[in-house]
Amino acid sequence: MTVLVVAASLLIGVSLGVLGGGGSILTVPILVYLAGQGTKEAIAASLFVVGVTSLAALVPHARARRVRWRTGLLFGAFSMAGAYGGGRLSEYVPDAALLVGFALMMTATAVAMLRGPRHGREPARAGPDRPEPGGPALAWLAAKGLAVGAVTGLVGSGGGFLVVPALAILGGLPMGLAVGTSLLVIAMNSFAGLAGHLTGVTIDWGVALTVTAAAVVGSTAGARLAGRIPQDTLRAAFGWFVVVMGVLVLAQQLPPAAWAHPATWAVLGTGFGSGTTAVVASRARRAPRHP
Repeated sequence: MTVLVVAASLLIGVSLGVLGGGGSILTVPILVYLAGQGTKEAIAASLFVVGVTSLAALVPHARARRVRWRTGLLFGAFSMAGAYGGGRLSEYVPDAALLVGFALMMTATAVAMLRGPRHGREPARAGPDRPEPGGPALAWLAAKGLAVGAVTGLVGSGGGFLVVPALAILGGLPMGLAVGTSLLVIAMNSFAGLAGHLTGVTIDWGVALTVTAAAVVGSTAGARLAGRIPQDTLRAAFGWFVVVMGVLVLAQQLPPAAWAHPATWAVLGTGFGSGTTAVVASRARRAPRHP
């Protein structure tokens, strides 16, 4: 079982390095279903794993100039306040509710990523290594940072599955910059959320450090690979990755009887259809128009 946990942990790092998110989406299920930990213990441990791994993945992105430092630090500062509050609040929320909420939020975020930028504007054209002048307004950073941070602390996510879409879609950053900048925010969020959880949860540090070591190795490889992947491919990969993981987490929480109910399949079909439609529409917008 330890070998399986380590192998899966490598994927945590690769996900963070390549996509700038997905670390906690993988870490929580790995610790719960493979390592046999309780949900709240796994959530707290995942914040430590993802925080350390994000810092490791941030280094190669920073060297490649794929980090918007001002935006990341401001966004992260507001998110930390929300993450600490969310971490304290999670103590009073049932485990099943946390995981179901986690899965539903993942799916909604994935659809937003697959739709692409609003108003047909494609931030990726600016190029991953050339930051655009200016940046999101302070009020925007405060509002989104607090909201993302609260969710981060509550469900034990570093926030990448929310931070990347927020920076890429709402903030107008090219996908490459959104991925690199998100790692800074994720690390800040993770440690703030961890502080909130440690007031009521004890972490198995042996397991946490083992998973972290494997994830750091994977993050180094993932960060180097990220600079070679086209921006649109990164966006689609992130979206579909989150869809799959969201469905898997939700499947573990739904009772067997729920899978026999037509409403369950109607919701899943709607989600899959929305994602597919979003991809087709996004490609149609980017396709060259000939007179």
